[in-house]
Amino acid sequence: MKEFVISQAKTETAILVGLITKNQDEARTEEYLDELEFLAETAGASCVKRFMQKMDGPNNVTYIGKGKLDEIRQFIEDNDEVAENEPIGMVIFDDELSAKQLKNIEAELKVKILDRTSLILDIFAMRAQTAEAKTQVEIAQYRYMLPRLQRLWTHLERQAGGSGGGGGKGSVGLRGPGETQLEMDRRIILQRLSLLKQRLVEIEKQKTTQRKNRGRLIRVALVGYTNVGKSTIMNLLSKSQVFAENKLFATLDTTVRKVVIENLPFLLADTVGFIRKLPTDLVDSFKSTLDEVREADLLVHVVDISHPDFEGQIKVVKKTLADLGCADMPSMIIFNKTDAYTWVEKEGDDLTPMQKENIPLEELKATWMAKLGEDCLFISAIKKQNIEEMRNVLYKKVRELHVQKYPYNDFLYDIES
Repeated sequence: MKEFVISQAKTETAILVGLITKNQDEARTEEYLDELEFLAETAGASCVKRFMQKMDGPNNVTYIGKGKLDEIRQFIEDNDEVAENEPIGMVIFDDELSAKQLKNIEAELKVKILDRTSLILDIFAMRAQTAEAKTQVEIAQYRYMLPRLQRLWTHLERQAGGSGGGGGKGSVGLRGPGETQLEMDRRIILQRLSLLKQRLVEIEKQKTTQRKNRGRLIRVALVGYTNVGKSTIMNLLSKSQVFAENKLFATLDTTVRKVVIENLPFLLADTVGFIRKLPTDLVDSFKSTLDEVREADLLVHVVDISHPDFEGQIKVVKKTLADLGCADMPSMIIFNKTDAYTWVEKEGDDLTPMQKENIPLEELKATWMAKLGEDCLFISAIKKQNIEEMRNVLYKKVRELHVQKYPYNDFLYDIES
């Protein structure tokens, strides 16, 4: 039933489709499709063409207009006729599609149809390592599949035998209450969901016990958009080897490490990255993982300053944190990847071409971000630039929080303890 999963054995060729609406201009749609392409590449697909259409909103029947759908179908057919070209294996839409839209688009295009949600679910399934993450992903997958079961089955005839009648025509003596394959699958999935939820509750009880046994230590959580360098920063501070890769959602499982700066130990958590249009089912399934964020004493918001729309990513993260009830928690912001930062010229700027290509930290600090004071740092984790300042600021903030939270406990711990 998991037919939306991309095969890892062979790179599949894909087409991307997005809408330009009154709430989303062409530049923003291009940016979303860039991210969708990165998601597809992470899942193992190669994107060869993009299609965009201006509409007031998605078509309830086919998402895009009939003319654009015909254009995509013609492109697929033409591409298949060219011997040296790889046949188009799938079409990926930038928004979540309804069961009706999926059925109609598939009938027209005759290839695998995915939406943004199913693509993210596929990546999460690939990345999940621990029992907790695998359970969370499976719950999200089943929630996604439930309203789309009819599309996943073509054999919806009444079953033969005692379950084949349903009150309609059938073999004499074999008419009964009956049950379609669709109804059976729905019942099986609901039972499986119930079992997975029970398993997740048990895992969460174990996690809660583990958190209680961590002692009187300040908890710091790294949060941010996906692929901004949280795991690289985690490795620098904790001197551990947390998996880090230039792909989306390299980290799914929350990793917690004990970090000691000077004489002060604290707990540092590396959490799953956020993304635009993150499926609701995934947010719900991963709430237990995000408990590390809720229970943190300090949030370190990591931002990829080299991204063209890093300010938009900041808004996405802040909204997600607000949804989790963490908007008012103590926090600081770290602008990472300064080595890859490119200056975007604005009116009144008077910089040489070389300065624009390699803008120094001093120039970055002269922007609006400087108003954040000590709550704002500029680093390059991969180049290990300005890491000492980051350590010093973290030490100061953790020390202040420790004195506030444990006023009668000496914060000068033995490093070996």
